[in-house]
Amino acid sequence: MTTVDPAEVQWQLPRTPRSATRARALLRTQLSTWGIHGDPAATAELLLSELVGNAVRHAGTPRGRQIGVRFARYDGTLRVEVADADDRLPAPRVAACDDEGGRGLAVVDALAERWGHCPRPHGIGKTVWAEVAAG
Repeated sequence: MTTVDPAEVQWQLPRTPRSATRARALLRTQLSTWGIHGDPAATAELLLSELVGNAVRHAGTPRGRQIGVRFARYDGTLRVEVADADDRLPAPRVAACDDEGGRGLAVVDALAERWGHCPRPHGIGKTVWAEVAAG
């Protein structure tokens, strides 16, 4: 863990399916430290899970063996971010009824106050972020 500021923490995790579980556990611990509970905590956990899942599934570049996760709180807002080494931007799609995937960004769009993406500050790839009101 790297502590940048008491209101901001970040980790590097391997780009594997198990990292979604680890990221959620890290978020739960941090939210408890910050005193954020209830609906905002549950929503942030679901958003993080979708973003990590997308990075694990879709950011399969040889140069990207890790993903970054960052949690920040400011002005009553909680922000979760996931960074990967793939330059391809997230593209929401409409999943068919019998599709087993393809709904992650629709879930993010429905639950987040705001969400988006930006280039990674230190290198190749992107960061996808989502925000929720944290009271």
